[in-house]
Amino acid sequence: MERTITLDDIKSIFTKRPKECNKGDFGYVGVMGGCPLYSGAVKLANMANNAILTLPLLTKASLRSGCGVSRLIVPKSIADSVAPYLLESTLYPMPCDKNGYMMLDKGAFLKLKALSIGMGFGQSDSYKEILEYVLKTLNLNLIIDADGLNTLSTMPDKFKLLNDTSCKVVLTPHLMEFSRLSGYSIDEIKADKINLAKEFANKYRVILLLKGAETIITDGETLIICDRGTPGMATAGSGDVLSGILTGLFGYLEPSTMTVAAGAYINGVAGELAANEFTEISMTAGDTVEMIPRVFKEILS
Repeated sequence: MERTITLDDIKSIFTKRPKECNKGDFGYVGVMGGCPLYSGAVKLANMANNAILTLPLLTKASLRSGCGVSRLIVPKSIADSVAPYLLESTLYPMPCDKNGYMMLDKGAFLKLKALSIGMGFGQSDSYKEILEYVLKTLNLNLIIDADGLNTLSTMPDKFKLLNDTSCKVVLTPHLMEFSRLSGYSIDEIKADKINLAKEFANKYRVILLLKGAETIITDGETLIICDRGTPGMATAGSGDVLSGILTGLFGYLEPSTMTVAAGAYINGVAGELAANEFTEISMTAGDTVEMIPRVFKEILS
């Protein structure tokens, strides 16, 4: 089955919340990412935008999407830099190696219903250990994005890990990331996106969200297209905001082709609203996050 997601599809997912409820009812979620800040003006400016500004945006996007508690999990080496930008979210500093890259701390995952991993991660051997632990040991809703996907693609047993995991896995690659994971060239993917996406999702028991002008979401059987968004979202952090939205949703919803497509729809429409307000040229990923409540207002109206 193939279809394009609409507002009516989204409305059926979200219901009015009961008066008797608490934050635990809507899930503890984690956003894991970030890597050390390097010296040098150009590197510092680039990394500051990514690690200090984008990561708090992810937790805000998660909270705006309805989860109860959003935990930002970062290496201790950048925790002090990130902390001033956090308001409602909690911070979990991870232990670091001598280069400042995070190392495994099992306490980071306590109580989590959902986890997104990989945004601003960088490259480190310790990340393979973290990702392997998550896939082998935990049972939660897991979104792997950005450098999390690049880390996964270098792991020789990646397909066995995906097939054997108790996590409900959502992968959110763009074309190059999907090429690294699948082994297909970008030209091969472009020529047969739908079939290759369905084949991969079915074979490795994941929900695949393949980013593009039209985003493809499939579990190997059902396939949904999301055509919402704007060229103004071609800016730093926009893909990360999508991961934040999905993480927030999966604090209280179960991953399915439709709920993942709902996240893509919310992200796309929020981006359109941001472009209307700030123009496609001037909008930022943070503007998209600020528009998420307007999308939910329309969904719930």
